[in-house]
Amino acid sequence: MPSATVSTGARLHVGFQNLSLARGRLYGGIGVGLAEPRATVTAEPATEVATDDPLVGEYARRAVDVLDLPGVAVALEERLPRHVGLGSGTQLALAVLTATARAHGLEPRVRENAPAMGRGGRSGVGVATFESGGFVVDAGHPTNRFTTEPPAEGDWTVPPVVARHDLPDDWRFLVVVPDAEPGRSGDDEDESMRAVVERADPAIADEIAGVVTRKLLPAAAGGSLEPFGEAVAEIGRKNGAWYADAQGGVFRPPAGELVDALEDCPVLSGVGQSSWGPVVYGVTDTPHAEEAAAAARDALAERGLEGRVILAEAAESGARVETDVGRR
Repeated sequence: MPSATVSTGARLHVGFQNLSLARGRLYGGIGVGLAEPRATVTAEPATEVATDDPLVGEYARRAVDVLDLPGVAVALEERLPRHVGLGSGTQLALAVLTATARAHGLEPRVRENAPAMGRGGRSGVGVATFESGGFVVDAGHPTNRFTTEPPAEGDWTVPPVVARHDLPDDWRFLVVVPDAEPGRSGDDEDESMRAVVERADPAIADEIAGVVTRKLLPAAAGGSLEPFGEAVAEIGRKNGAWYADAQGGVFRPPAGELVDALEDCPVLSGVGQSSWGPVVYGVTDTPHAEEAAAAARDALAERGLEGRVILAEAAESGARVETDVGRR
């Protein structure tokens, strides 16, 4: 029987370029695809949807509907931590879509079908990194389509990528996943984002625009780690000013304490919170990666926190797809 296995890396979400209704485009995500950790699924053709995982089942039902298929059997082999800031929902949804399509000998048309999978409604970073990895900036959405309410589910297109760069091979992203309350998702996230957008200061968006164009993009294109890290950290803090009321500070607890601690680590730059957290990240290079990881473990231990510390490369490409056509 034919089968398809799809494996995709997590993504970091640095922040948005604009959350104010006073500007012409809303959102505009900035982020990085990671090689690790990963989500992996395997799919085979079936006459109905079959899986042991409820969330995989939800995405599989969407996939067979959009692809006009009778069914699919999907096994979850690796799972990303959910609702911690690593883009688990988008990566899993698109992996299931792609595996389902490939198992049936079809093209997944990821960018076209992502809205029907419920993904790409605000940030396009997760879709873009699934497609091609790397550092990504997307164009956002026309503000007049969103106002304070997002469009109905599926009534949007994924925002186009306006910049994408491979990052140097010797860069490493420190990813700290503390054992803490999960970040916001679903209706809770929608409500929080609505409140943020309704009162977001447009001056912050103007400041971010200057950082993106004059510092972040040149640093990414030129592979300059320190300027890249400085720009990422600045954008993260400016985003945090928008979210301060919604999450209890520029960074949510306990991410804020970890950010403060890791900012003092001399081998790290670009320290910030990914999406709603609690994941905290920083940028370093291969010679200093273990020192950065040790600093992260110390920061967790000193605050009585358990958690996982990961050193990851930026993904150089999108999801990996392997197909087995089976016996003819």
